[in-house]
Amino acid sequence: MKVLVINGSPHPKGCTDRALREVEESLRAAGVEVERIEVGVKDVRGCIGCNFCREHGRCVFNDIVNETAPKLAEADGMIVGTPVYYAGANGQVLAFLDRLFYSTSLTVDKRMKVGAAVVSSRRAGSTSAFDEINKYFTISAMPIVSSTYWNEVHGFTAEDVEDDKEGLQTMRNLGRNMAFLMKGIRMAAEADGGFPQQERAFFTNFHTE
Repeated sequence: MKVLVINGSPHPKGCTDRALREVEESLRAAGVEVERIEVGVKDVRGCIGCNFCREHGRCVFNDIVNETAPKLAEADGMIVGTPVYYAGANGQVLAFLDRLFYSTSLTVDKRMKVGAAVVSSRRAGSTSAFDEINKYFTISAMPIVSSTYWNEVHGFTAEDVEDDKEGLQTMRNLGRNMAFLMKGIRMAAEADGGFPQQERAFFTNFHTE
């Protein structure tokens, strides 16, 4: 089994990285393969709604988004880590997720791939950023992994995060829960002959004359 880990922080050795490393260690201990992608250090522009991806199966901007798409297809789970900026996620990782999820909506079946958000903040704003990331999962039939607290750590530096014992504990439990959930989903799919049926007949725009 494999988990794709997205680091949305522009600081590769910062607080978000420290949290993600704790999750990754738990996943590997449970026999799960982990691949990390550093998005925060990349130049990622936002979606322009051109629908090029609808015809060509890839984003019109050929960058890290298109490089990540086949890796998402192969993964059993996805973790997105972000620092908190003005009570929200890093704009770079949101631009990445907008384009990744939209451009793969017809080409990558995300059903039952488990998702988890991990956030780091100095003081506050973490839960709103947490909610922001989770919405990408809930619109894609991806079960969200929980832990023993919201998936967050606190600190201004990576060294500060070392003192957030509960935060690191939450990360370790998140990794264990994620591994367990992925294995359970695989067993259920094998027993039932696949994933639940997804209806796609209706697309309501709430348009009135």
